[in-house]
Amino acid sequence: MNKKNKWIIYGIGLSLLLGGCMNMDNANGNGVDEKKSTQDEVNDQYARVQDYQGEGYFLNDGEENDKIAEAKSGEVENAVKEFFLEKYKTEVKVHNLVGNVDGVTVFVESTGPVHFYTYAIVPINQGTEEIMTKEVRTQEGEVERGIREGLYRLIFEKEFKNLDTYLEKIVSEEEVVGRTVESLQNVGGSGSMTPYYSMSSLKSDEAIKPVYDLYMEDHDATNETLKKAYNGELFHPDNLRINIMLFMKEKNVEPSEKVMKRVIKDIEEMSTLPKGTYRVAVNDNGVHKESFEGFKDNSIEQEIIRNE
Repeated sequence: MNKKNKWIIYGIGLSLLLGGCMNMDNANGNGVDEKKSTQDEVNDQYARVQDYQGEGYFLNDGEENDKIAEAKSGEVENAVKEFFLEKYKTEVKVHNLVGNVDGVTVFVESTGPVHFYTYAIVPINQGTEEIMTKEVRTQEGEVERGIREGLYRLIFEKEFKNLDTYLEKIVSEEEVVGRTVESLQNVGGSGSMTPYYSMSSLKSDEAIKPVYDLYMEDHDATNETLKKAYNGELFHPDNLRINIMLFMKEKNVEPSEKVMKRVIKDIEEMSTLPKGTYRVAVNDNGVHKESFEGFKDNSIEQEIIRNE
């Protein structure tokens, strides 16, 4: 479980050590055994995207706190639920606890109509094994971002349903798949997410700000009232990024240029999708177990802007 925003990582990829100095002093002197072993180790770092539900995900130096949090999971979960209710007036469902160097990171999902995934950090005193329930915190801006993205989905419900339906069609007709819902719940933690895409919104987005302010004042505001608060004249496509992530269905198959071209063409031509900046990535079948990352050196990506 990384504290970084896992969905603003397009184009960065995952830095892996794919080898090193081979020991040529093996039995046959040609390094074959070492090469095979190294490749096996690399392959073992990945899971099929269809199978991956978050197994193997971890944070550095979190082993001891992970054990403490597991033993006191009820206390941790209650502290996190109370924190979200008090600070954000939002009920959440706890999906996963993963130890970190300072305590435990708790992956949650909102249960209301404004839907998003996020996480909280609960400090642990390793000396006394005390769960610091009064010091629960979140990464600055992460929950607020998730709420903004959830509000976009709410007030543009029809457009996002069109996008969901379209991507489901792509998956049914092409040799690609998306992530599992379980992986989003257990190690996603990054705002509005579906198996096929995530979103990224900016704090400086003036178009959604009146909606956000109204919702934070009154969680019972109707959808119609929230829609009226939206200031579409101030919308800029850079304010809302829709990051589509597709994976090849079969192992050991390179990302499909054919699928990429089709998706880009369709997004350009469809007039019923949400406005924003789209980044489309097609990856091979593997997801890095420890980091949830699917983008790699062989992934392909392209960006398209929709402002109409």
